[in-house]
Amino acid sequence: MIGSVDITALADLLRRAAKAEILPRFRRLGQDQVRAKTEATDLVTEADLEAERMIKAEVATHWSHALFIGEETVAADPALLGKLKDASLSIIVDPVDGTFNFASGIPAFGVMASVVANGECIAGIIYDPMGDDWVIAEKGAGTWLRRPDGSSERLSVAKPVALDQMVGMASTGFLPQGKRGEVLANLSKVRFICNYRCAAHEHRAFSGGHVHYLMYNKLMPWDHLGGTLACVEAGGYAARFDGSPYLPHHLDGGLLITPDKESWELMRREVFTV
Repeated sequence: MIGSVDITALADLLRRAAKAEILPRFRRLGQDQVRAKTEATDLVTEADLEAERMIKAEVATHWSHALFIGEETVAADPALLGKLKDASLSIIVDPVDGTFNFASGIPAFGVMASVVANGECIAGIIYDPMGDDWVIAEKGAGTWLRRPDGSSERLSVAKPVALDQMVGMASTGFLPQGKRGEVLANLSKVRFICNYRCAAHEHRAFSGGHVHYLMYNKLMPWDHLGGTLACVEAGGYAARFDGSPYLPHHLDGGLLITPDKESWELMRREVFTV
C-alpha cells in the first residue's frame, strides 16, 4: 500500500485489462478500429480506448479520491493535465504504450501506471502483456521484476562504461528541427542507438541493466513518470536537460537517464547538446 493505493491491486488491474481488452485484439484489428490522432504515426486503437475505460472504471470504484489521468481521457479533455500539479493523489495510466507497434502487429507494447502524491511520483508499474510480468517501483523500495506466481527479483542498472561503449535509446523525433541533425551526428560517438517506439520496454531495458542511456524530449506523464522512477530506484540518474529534476507536471525540457551522474554529464556535454 502506498499513498492509500494498493500497488499490487493496481498491477493486477493492468494485467486483467490487458487480457480482457488488449491481447484479444492483437493482430486482429480491423481498419475501422485504428485511427490517427495528431499524425499518421500517432495512433489510437479500440484496444487503447476499451482498456482505459475498464481501468478508469475500476480506479473510480477502488480509489475514488484519486485524480485519474489517462492518455485517451486527456485526449478528450486536455484540461485534465493542468490539475495534476495540485492534486493530492493521482493515478496516471497509459493503456497501450507503443500503440504504433501494437497496431502494426509488433509484440513490443506495454500497459503502464504511476501514482503521484502531492507532486511527487511515488510508484510506477510497467506490465508486459506478452511476457506476462511487471516491473514495479516504489519510492525508496527499489525496482522489482514480479511474476504472476509471486516470485520477484530486484533490478539494477548497468555499470557505467566509456562513451564509445554506451548502448541505449534516444527518441529524436521531437527534438527541435535545427538540433536534430546535430544530435544524430553526436550519437556516432556511442556504440549503439535504437528506438523501440515504446517507452515501457525502453524503461524496462534500462532498469534491468541492459542499456546505458535513455533520452526523450517530449514528456507526457503517462509515458515517463513510472518508468523514470523505476530507472532511478534501480540505481540510475535522471534529470531534464538543464539538470533540474523531472517532475510530474513537466511536459518539456527533455529527459536524460544514465547509470550515474558522471555518465549523465558526459552524455549531456558530448551528445545531447540541445
